[in-house]
Amino acid sequence: MGYWYNNEYGKDNIAISTRVRLARNIVGFPFPSKMNDAQREELSKKVKNSINGLGEYKLKFIDMSDVPENERYALFERHIISKEFAENPKDRYLIISDDETISIMIGEEDHIRIQVIGSGFTPKETYKKANEIDNELIKNLPIAFDKELGFLTECPTNLGTGLRVSVMLHLPLLEANKKIPSLVESLNKIGFTIRGMYGEGTKAISSFYQISNQITLGITEEGAIENLINITNQIIELEENLRKDLQKIYIEDKSSRALHILKGAKILETSEMFKLLSDCLIGQNLGLIDQDAIAPIKTLIECGPYMLMSKYGDKTPMERDILRANIVNKSIKL
Repeated sequence: MGYWYNNEYGKDNIAISTRVRLARNIVGFPFPSKMNDAQREELSKKVKNSINGLGEYKLKFIDMSDVPENERYALFERHIISKEFAENPKDRYLIISDDETISIMIGEEDHIRIQVIGSGFTPKETYKKANEIDNELIKNLPIAFDKELGFLTECPTNLGTGLRVSVMLHLPLLEANKKIPSLVESLNKIGFTIRGMYGEGTKAISSFYQISNQITLGITEEGAIENLINITNQIIELEENLRKDLQKIYIEDKSSRALHILKGAKILETSEMFKLLSDCLIGQNLGLIDQDAIAPIKTLIECGPYMLMSKYGDKTPMERDILRANIVNKSIKL
């Protein structure tokens, strides 16, 4: 399947993925935090019946209570659902496409959370698909909307467009040169934020950061997309300029060492794997190690703790580390 992490990246692999999320609520229902079981069930049926016109996307409906814990957290590791949605599956439902680029969470913070995720730097394309889904829902459901406030959401920070668009970036040189704190400060002043790899409340892992908009009120969805494109291009340029100035022999040595450690490891913890894959990725970006030697993002996602347990069953941390090392060893082509 064409999962987002199996595909080509963009902007010299600095931009890893793009995600568009739209928060929507239905008139006549309290917000999810105030809903009872009967209301949640009725809501899910209404949303399920409203997507009949989206057959081209091959969507399936899932009751999250039927999904084992390991598989729920594996969905989170793949960036398909939020951590809170994985933690509390009761009376929550997921509509998802076969390739997992589309997911609609029902009963999270808002009644409906439309998410579209794509590989590389594709904000316009990703938004176009999310907007098509949104239009179908608006056509079939009484979506809560105010002429002055825009789309009504449980959290006031989402009022207006209800749109959050983010790009995951690999910024090892900005991180190494201690440029991230000043970048965070500058972006906050103009309505953007930098978060960790898994979004709000998470720390950056091995130089992977998410850049996303904070302003949703007083701006159009298209305007928010254009602003993010401009800001992201500037950040990518900063990272590219630092890469031009570095001594490539240092990066070649570091990335080559990382690749051979991954090839020979017998025990491989998650954090170590992330760091080594990050080193391999920049080596590939700069043409210093073979592009076909390893697929860093695919490996990073598929060897997460819950991804492994969803596929191979419950295992102790040590058993996972041994299994991860074995899988990574076999995937590398030297």
